[in-house]
Amino acid sequence: MLDPLTLDQMRAFVAVVESGSFRAAARRLTRVQSAVSHAVANLEAALGVALFDRSERRPRLTAEGRALLAEARAILLKVDALRARARGLGEGIEVDLSIVIDTLFPMATVAAALRSMREAYPAVGMRVVSAPLGAPFAALRERRCTLAITVGREFRDPHIELEALSALSFVAVVAAGHPLAARVSEEHGIATAELADHLQIVLEDPSPLSEGRDFGVLSPETWRVGGQDTKHALILAGLGWGRLPGWQVERDLAEGRLVRLPALALGRRGEAIAEAFLAHRTDEPLGPAARAFRAALLEQVAEPATPQQIASQDPPAGGE
Repeated sequence: MLDPLTLDQMRAFVAVVESGSFRAAARRLTRVQSAVSHAVANLEAALGVALFDRSERRPRLTAEGRALLAEARAILLKVDALRARARGLGEGIEVDLSIVIDTLFPMATVAAALRSMREAYPAVGMRVVSAPLGAPFAALRERRCTLAITVGREFRDPHIELEALSALSFVAVVAAGHPLAARVSEEHGIATAELADHLQIVLEDPSPLSEGRDFGVLSPETWRVGGQDTKHALILAGLGWGRLPGWQVERDLAEGRLVRLPALALGRRGEAIAEAFLAHRTDEPLGPAARAFRAALLEQVAEPATPQQIASQDPPAGGE
């Protein structure tokens, strides 16, 4: 006897939940509403439980429906991953490859991995974008890139797999001539109240993923900027203080242009550590070039670039 449960029924069930109605689910699935209603009804019959309460204008999940929703989603994710894996086995080399990189991640490391990939696949075209905060994750979720490098654990999606690369530091800094620099002491940290009296330079997220949230903002007076290079330049000019990646300010600190602010509210000696991740969609296979880049990148982070290599690179745009 054939199992009466089908993937089509489960997709209809999940689509109704996520769309809010049978009509909206039908539009999403490009099917007629009666077909979606029939699929859900058949699923309910096969399971022997009511998934929706249909007594009101919009269908509401029953207790049984809520309990089974996670299982249905997990099954569909597994099936999509299986199909993606199967497609990948039969596909050839990519025509082009798109990567979006969090601006907190050192571009020198990415460039070294791309050089290795290009040696193996010289005909593959590349699109490399540097973007801050939620932008790399959003690009991957919206299928505007194949791979993304994200920093931090703020953004998650069950369709996106994250692979840890390395830990990165970013530090609170100010120009040597700024009034806050005179307050730096080896014995005492900078109090939040002192920082709040001065302009803070803050990066703005071009994606909607962090809407309504700020990361590490302590001052009521802020200037919002759209790129890491702009933020770096404004801080160097003495206009305000802010946080920048350790690799980006290493030379400025060593040569005295910038001073670290030991702001305890932002971490020990004003330093915070964040994990960098390589991200890709679970429902789309990685082609040979993407896999080669991944392998080369993992090799690069296993053997970090020297301080001289990092200090010699141009600062990328973006990243708080």
